[in-house]
Amino acid sequence: MSSSYVMRPARLDDFDSLMTLAEESGPGFTSLPVHEGIIRERLEKSEKAFSGKLDQPQYGKYLMMMIDHETGEVGGCSAVKAGVGIEQPFFNYRVITLAQASQAADRRFDMDALVLTNEFVGYTEVGTLFLRQSHRGGGAGRLAAQSRYLLMACEPERFGDMVLAELRGVVDAKGQTPFWDAIGRHFFGMEFAEADILSAVSDNQFILDLMPKYPIYVDLLPPEAREVIGRCHADGVGALKLLEWEGFRFERTVDIFDGGPLVAAPRGLIRTIRESRLVKLVEGEARGRTGIASNDNFEDIRISLLEGELRGDSEFVTSQAVLDRLKLRSGSVARLWLRS
Repeated sequence: MSSSYVMRPARLDDFDSLMTLAEESGPGFTSLPVHEGIIRERLEKSEKAFSGKLDQPQYGKYLMMMIDHETGEVGGCSAVKAGVGIEQPFFNYRVITLAQASQAADRRFDMDALVLTNEFVGYTEVGTLFLRQSHRGGGAGRLAAQSRYLLMACEPERFGDMVLAELRGVVDAKGQTPFWDAIGRHFFGMEFAEADILSAVSDNQFILDLMPKYPIYVDLLPPEAREVIGRCHADGVGALKLLEWEGFRFERTVDIFDGGPLVAAPRGLIRTIRESRLVKLVEGEARGRTGIASNDNFEDIRISLLEGELRGDSEFVTSQAVLDRLKLRSGSVARLWLRS
C-alpha cells in the first residue's frame, strides 16, 4: 500500500482540525459536537490519558488523529473510551420480546418493547470514527478503525474485557430523526440537536429524570419510527461492516435518541487484536503482503498501513517510509496485523 496516512495521539494544537471534522460530521454525530468547549475538553482529556497522568485508567479517553505524513493534513480521527457508565450513566434501550397469550380468547402474540437500561458499566467503547470526504478510500477507513484495537493490544490492562460501539442512527441533513420524533420529543420537550448536545455536556441526570420508566411497546410507534430501530446512518454502513468483520454483534440494544444500533464483542476475540503479533520491522525492498503496524509505544503510538514481506515468523521487510511514519529504526519491534 502506498498510503502515507499515520494515526497518532491527538494534541491540543489539533483543535482547529478537530473542529473542522466536527462541522463536517453532520447532525447526530454525538461524539463530535460542534461545540468549542467540548472539543477542547476532549483534547485535554486525551492528552492527559496518553501521558499516563490518570490515577484511574478506567477513565481514560484516547483520541487519535489520522495525518497525511507527507502533507501534515488531518484527514480523520477515531477514539477509544476505556470505560463507560463509570463517571455517569450510559443509557440505552434494550429491545425485549413479551409473549402474551389468552386461552379464553384463543390468541397469542409476541410483542417487542423498549426498556431503558444502564447495563454496560465498565465496557470499553470504540467510536468517533470519522474521515473527511476527500480522505476516504485506499484503506484509510480501515486504518482509522483498526488502530483502536492495536492501541488496546499495546496495553490491554488499561481497557475492559468487553468492548462496545454505538453507531449513529437514521438522522437527516437537517438533524431530524423519526425515532426521536416518536419518543424523545414527547418526554424531553426539546429538539433532537438540543438533547444531543445536553447529553455531551451534562452528567446525563436529565435522561434519568425525564425518560419513561416503563416499557414502550414498539407496535404503538409510527411505522417510520419502527423501521429505523437498530438501523445505522447511511454514512455508518461501512463502519458497521468493519465492526461485524472484527467480531462485534448486534444484541438488540439501541441508542435512546436516534435508535441507532449498539454492537459488542469480548476484547480478546476482536480479530485485529487476536491476529496481531510482535515482529521486527526491517528496511528493504519487498512487496506482497499488506497490513497495519504500530510502534507499540502507547504514550507516543504511531500506526500506519504497510506493505512488504514476512520472513520467518518474526521479521517483516518493509520500506523506510513506513519506518519513518512509525518513528522506528530498522530492526525495531512493532505490532503487526496482516491481511489473510
